[in-house]
Amino acid sequence: MEKKATSNETEPLTSKKDVSDCNEGEDCKENGLLVRNPKSALRLVEDGNKVHPSQGDKGEAAQISNGYSGVQSSVPGNGMGEAEGAQCTAPAATTTSSSTACGAEGQQQLMELEDRETWSKKIDFLLSVIGYAVDLGNVWRFPYICYQNGGGAFLIPYAIMAIFGGIPLFYMELALGQYHRNGCISIWRKICPIFKGIGFAICIIDLYVASYYNTIMAWAFYYLISSFTAELPWTTCTNAWNTGNCTNYFSKDNVSWSLHSISPAEEFYTRQVLQVHRSNGLDDLGGISWQLTLCLLLIFTIVYFSIWKGVKTSGKVVWVTATFPYIILFILLVRGATLPGAWRGVLYYLKPDWQKLLATEVWVDAAAQIFFSLGPGFGVLLAYASYNKFHNNCYQDALVTSTVNSMTSFVSGFVIFTVLGYMAEMRNEDVSEVAKDTGPSLLFITYAEAIANMPASTFFAIIFFLMLLTLGLDSTFAGLEGVITGVLDEFPHVWSKRRELFVLILIIICFLGSLATLTFGGAFVVKLFEEYATGPAVLTVVFLEAVAVSWFYGITQFCSDVKEMLGFTPGWYWRVCWVAISPIFLLFVTCSFLSNPPELRLFDYDYPYWTTVVGYCIGTSSVICIPIYMVYRLLSTPGTLKERILKSISPETATEIPFGDIRMDVV
Repeated sequence: MEKKATSNETEPLTSKKDVSDCNEGEDCKENGLLVRNPKSALRLVEDGNKVHPSQGDKGEAAQISNGYSGVQSSVPGNGMGEAEGAQCTAPAATTTSSSTACGAEGQQQLMELEDRETWSKKIDFLLSVIGYAVDLGNVWRFPYICYQNGGGAFLIPYAIMAIFGGIPLFYMELALGQYHRNGCISIWRKICPIFKGIGFAICIIDLYVASYYNTIMAWAFYYLISSFTAELPWTTCTNAWNTGNCTNYFSKDNVSWSLHSISPAEEFYTRQVLQVHRSNGLDDLGGISWQLTLCLLLIFTIVYFSIWKGVKTSGKVVWVTATFPYIILFILLVRGATLPGAWRGVLYYLKPDWQKLLATEVWVDAAAQIFFSLGPGFGVLLAYASYNKFHNNCYQDALVTSTVNSMTSFVSGFVIFTVLGYMAEMRNEDVSEVAKDTGPSLLFITYAEAIANMPASTFFAIIFFLMLLTLGLDSTFAGLEGVITGVLDEFPHVWSKRRELFVLILIIICFLGSLATLTFGGAFVVKLFEEYATGPAVLTVVFLEAVAVSWFYGITQFCSDVKEMLGFTPGWYWRVCWVAISPIFLLFVTCSFLSNPPELRLFDYDYPYWTTVVGYCIGTSSVICIPIYMVYRLLSTPGTLKERILKSISPETATEIPFGDIRMDVV
């Protein structure tokens, strides 16, 4: 409540007495704004020395814990920093009109800040982050990589890479987004402007992901629709799409399994859903599957109406999409554990092969798995955290969500391998022969076939593919929100009041970009994008992000920011990880990938050499934004080369820190 001024109070900040030149080493009060004098040093004040403004001296400067002067504003929160490209400074001789203009600009930016929505509840944020981190890869990628790289022994490099690489980067992005309250593009004005190209690279990567990731969900949706029958269509060899090699070893007839035998589940996946037999490869993709197109259109429709209003609506949707998979995983785990031969799969999954720990590729796979599972570098964590309250405990959030993510991956392995053990028992083969399928094939062929031959197969098929859909929807919400928040924060004057329109345009772009993956050879395109379009590009982006924050913005300043939010400074473990270990971790994985690019093969198709070149070009098309913007920034900044570099690596926009009714600007 505003109180009447007394004789002891200072003059209003809008008076000409306040718009005066700043003395060296002091903070300036201009037009009701707090501006940090760039010449003054940062002063850290102990808690016992804090001075808070009393009711009788609201206008007096008060030292706050970070050494900045707080000024009680006549308008709540009327504290702004320097706007990009212009400074609201006014010497004593400045006219009243210029003073009013600066004040208007500050109030306009303030209104944008105060209008920023926040999560309705803390649990909405946690479920959204968990839903983003826990996706389809947790179900198919981790179990396969685990048994391929030494079973239980793989958990050692996995845990080490999580502790020293994945979790620190996860924590760093949450803290950055929550403190600066900006998306992946505009946040760099407050950190290190020359690295702003990282934000544009992130948006392009997210669009690439949306162009193929949702197609995998369209496959799952097709399976879901096909599951509403008394007899699942991938259980028999009498359908129009089946060939003479189709062999149903689950049938009551005495059937022998040969080298040329193909299960009905595999033929349903390859010849009915994907129809890859109608394509000759990437140089001849064939026509577009209208069935998958309709499935994808419905998925994008669901996505649009889930995110078009912002985090307040998507935060409610994740109550279903983030929790439902855990219910289904538990049901499938119990069912799998009761199947004959389940113990064979579990033994194969966890039996340690200690010799594998001496192989470099095992550590590379562990680093890549934890990194892509937690998901820093996609702009999602920055966007989601930017809608948090300023003093939210993002440190606790980082530990909780990363732990839930890793435990989900581990439990998913039991869900998958109990069923693989059952399959091996039925085929009278070793588990290694059954577990040859990787990636989506593990879900759509092997697991689908096992479900089809269980009692109550229709029920288990429906809930399984529903689980896949909900796992994918969470990640799609998050990936697109990273782009939406980034663009809306960068161009608020254009899109801030037109979010629904921008989301619609973005969904249409993603749908059109997915058309190549909906062709008969679309599975080949999905594999190419999955391996090359996102992997090395995201690793490069996060490496540069860690370097920019730790080495240019400064680890001391970043830790000071964390203390402003949480009340405590990150310890030496976090500092060492951010400065050295995490960047080395990222550089290690990136160099390993580039030095030994994967040789792609899908079904019976070997990718030709030129597809590797195309893949690297796709990956480079996003990362190239970073050096291009650096060159543009240096060329467009006035001054000598040294002055241009110094201006380009120094924060140019203030970050407002709420302190009760006091608002402070920090540069």
